Amino acid sequence: MGECPPFLLDMVPQGNGRRYLTQRLGLTDSDDLVMPLIQHGSFNPVGRLRLDTAVAYANSVREDDASLQRGFTLDEIVGRKDAFIENLSRHGMLGAGTTGLQGASAKFMLVKNNEGLWFIDSFIHEPDIASHWLLKLPRGKHETDQAILKNEAAYMKVARACGLRSHGETFYRNGMLFVPRFDRVMKNGAVVRLHQESLASLAGHHSFGIRPNHFDLINAFLPVVTDPVNEVIEYIKRDLLNLALRNTDNHARNTAVQQLEDGSVRLTPVFDISPMFMDREMIVRSSRWLDKYGQVINHFVDVIEELPLENEEKNAVMLAIKLFSKVVEDLPLTMEACGVDADIIDMCQPHINSVCESIDKGRYVEKNGWSR
Repeated sequence: MGECPPFLLDMVPQGNGRRYLTQRLGLTDSDDLVMPLIQHGSFNPVGRLRLDTAVAYANSVREDDASLQRGFTLDEIVGRKDAFIENLSRHGMLGAGTTGLQGASAKFMLVKNNEGLWFIDSFIHEPDIASHWLLKLPRGKHETDQAILKNEAAYMKVARACGLRSHGETFYRNGMLFVPRFDRVMKNGAVVRLHQESLASLAGHHSFGIRPNHFDLINAFLPVVTDPVNEVIEYIKRDLLNLALRNTDNHARNTAVQQLEDGSVRLTPVFDISPMFMDREMIVRSSRWLDKYGQVINHFVDVIEELPLENEEKNAVMLAIKLFSKVVEDLPLTMEACGVDADIIDMCQPHINSVCESIDKGRYVEKNGWSR
């Protein structure tokens, strides 16, 4: 079989969902299972696309465990976490859409109704849905895995406080992270699925694990977004925050674009931002700013100089990033106010200082474009 189209790789189940599906299908996991996993697992993935073969498969093996059909209060889920997750893992993996999700952490799709009860995604009629959520568990059982998950909720608050595009209120309870989804909108009692595509797909990545140049990713999304300059500013701010907060897990599938109901296209709200420098697997930055010789660019004046934009547009980007420098400088106070653990703030401080220096390094002359 030839290479898989990049957009289909966004739909390949990973982590918990992948393990479940390979066992259910009686397969031995390998890199050659892309198409079988998509054909069976992508019946309700993130975004708007679905495969008819996966929908047919899900309907043929639909789980009807009565204990998961009803609505749950948040207190029930949080207070009986182990029993709830065990039951969900045994009887509700397909209903909770786990085979349509990526990432190492176990995730489940939940929804809330208008009375505030929580349901497994496919176990409720659409007109009764008020909002869509992801329930996310730690990557592992070590205390650092729990700390990373707990602080992801705080990091999302930091991102919002710093002015990055965000959606809803992520919250943490008893080892579980509840994340509001932005690829689903309720309208007149029906679910509207917003199209979403990762930058890895836009950049034409035919496999996982590619370590791209940020400039290549920008070149990939510039032709499709509605407001290119604004999206470049948003993208750079996110990377500055990733650097300052030491979120090292910045691979090209952790950033995506979405098409809104009015047809406009933009970067999705920020997601998967957490203190990944703490992870015991020593996750390093995948995406970096590289010049045409493959050398790392360390100062953002130089980054902006290399952007595929006109000088007037670069001026606008530079002004926005210069103003953002103060936001980065104030991060320790912002992090404290948003509930980030004190030891994480201390460990991020040198990186915050470094990011501020990387922004301020050099001299910007608007009239002439660029100079050092």
